[in-house]
Amino acid sequence: MKPRHKRLAVITAGVTALGFAAVLVLNAFQSNLVFFYSPTQVIANEAPMDKSFRIGGLVEEGSVQREDENTTVRFAITDTAEVIQVVYTGILPDLFREGKGVVAQGKLSSKGVFEADEVLAKHDENYMPPEAALALEEAAKAQRNSLTQ
Repeated sequence: MKPRHKRLAVITAGVTALGFAAVLVLNAFQSNLVFFYSPTQVIANEAPMDKSFRIGGLVEEGSVQREDENTTVRFAITDTAEVIQVVYTGILPDLFREGKGVVAQGKLSSKGVFEADEVLAKHDENYMPPEAALALEEAAKAQRNSLTQ
């Protein structure tokens, strides 16, 4: 085999291996990718029914219900325009409060209830996850626009 052919074979093998590695990395990212939706987007059926996603907003005042002798909690998340019911089994973060920002990760049930696997609460009085802040801002704009029309 001529040196030119050897070099071409090595380059071809290298490009093939690099392409295969890129496919593996992209596949790993795709399986771990979790999108964020506001309650308004979930109500508009923009969120997937069969995949895990995050929903964020404010815990609606008066919506928190704890089941007896259980760690199951039911509450509602709102973006001031729409409300989604959430059920979570587990220990809530210490900063979880009604009227405060929250992000929950899980799946939407066929009944329209969000079944959370994880609940994250804001960590100080000035912080809100960027996605939740943007969703609340967009919902407030939409609500103002609907009132002026």
